[in-house]
Amino acid sequence: MGKIKITQTRSVIGRTARQKATMVALGLRKMNASVEVEATPQVLGMVRKVSHLVEVVEL
Repeated sequence: MGKIKITQTRSVIGRTARQKATMVALGLRKMNASVEVEATPQVLGMVRKVSHLVEVVEL
């Protein structure tokens, strides 16, 4: 599995509780915050759920 860099590009204000919880689970708490994580099926599924709020780059 490779690594991916996830950057929060949009706010979670006004989003569902499930989407907010997914962002926190990914480690994103502020706008323009970035995290580098292992590209596991679980992480990719979470990214797919909030794809409209984040930007993903493969490393």
